Order: sequence, then C-alpha cells, then structure tokens
Amino acid sequence: MNNSETMPLVFERSVPGRVGYSLPERDVPELDLADLFGATYVREKPPALPELSELELMRHYTTLSNHNFGVDSGFYPLGSCTMKYNPKINEKVARFPGFANIHPYQPEESVQGAMELLYDLQESLVEITGMDEVTLQPAAGAHGEWTALMLIRAFHEANGDHHRTKVIIPDSAHGTNPASASVAGFEIITVKSNAKGLVDIDDLKV
Repeated sequence: MNNSETMPLVFERSVPGRVGYSLPERDVPELDLADLFGATYVREKPPALPELSELELMRHYTTLSNHNFGVDSGFYPLGSCTMKYNPKINEKVARFPGFANIHPYQPEESVQGAMELLYDLQESLVEITGMDEVTLQPAAGAHGEWTALMLIRAFHEANGDHHRTKVIIPDSAHGTNPASASVAGFEIITVKSNAKGLVDIDDLKV
C-alpha cells in the first residue's frame, strides 16, 4: 500500500469475536465500579471497540506508522531541537549509566567524566566558530535561539550600536522565532510567503 491509497480504519477491519489480547487471571479482589466512581459515570453497555486479532492490530498500526514522515526515512531540513537525525551510536551512548543516572545535585567530583566531555565540546565549538566563548546552558531550540538573540543584542550595545532593533522573520517561521525575538526586546518585521510557500522577495524588499 502506498500513501496515495485509502487505508481502512481499524473499526472497518473489525470482525465480531476476534480477540487481540490475553490477560493473566486477576490476582486482586473484584470491585464494583459504581461503588468507586458512582453509577452515573459507569457505562450501561460495553464500548463499541474494534475486534481484531493481535496480528491484524500490529499490521494495522505498523502500516499506519509508515505513512508518517520520520527522520530515519527522509530528510528533515528544519534542524530544530527535536526533529533531527542523531546517529544510533549517540542514542546508545546517551543511555550509559554514567549519563542516564546523573543527578543535577550530585557532587561535582562524582561527575568529572561528564564535565570533561562538556568542556571538550565547548572548546571544539570555540575552535569551529572562532568565538571567544560558547555556552551549553540552553536546554532546547527555543531556549537556544533566545540566548543567541540576547548575545546579539548585547554585542551591538557593547559596540554602541543601538539602531539594530528589528528582526526580519518569514510568516512561515516556527512560532518560537518571533516569540524569542520579542522577549529579547526586538521589533518583529514579518515577511510574507509567496504562492509556493517561499519568502516573497518583493515583500522582503519593502
């Protein structure tokens, strides 16, 4: 099935009597839901749920998931804090106990390995960008762009340039973009999109 074909709903696949689960015998006392929640909130009839075998259910949702665009199956150009491809080795390393079990308030002497990695990353970024310092403090994409805008503002103010107060942002930009610029104290200039969803150059010139 390709993405252009209509996929049956899970209710349309339902066949009376088919069961897709198997629960162990109950090992706790049975309780009356009406006593727990009140009779008003208890159904008089069972819900009309689809009846499928386990295999049919797995095939349905696996096929459905293949209709989604994913970073493992296609190119995603946004590069935000969440939707980007990370090599699988990075995911495995991030699960190492030395990383996964770190607590923000544990003694610094017990996390020197992680601190060394952070320091080495900072030094590498300084060398790559040619900047004097970098910060790893931002915890997300929106946090990072806001931090960058604050740095830009501080740079201009330190140079006595108080006239760069506007930020040009396409109307197709992520909502955090104008929000971050506004919180950083800038005036937002919105540029319209053309019929193809690209930046309207004529509007940009204005």
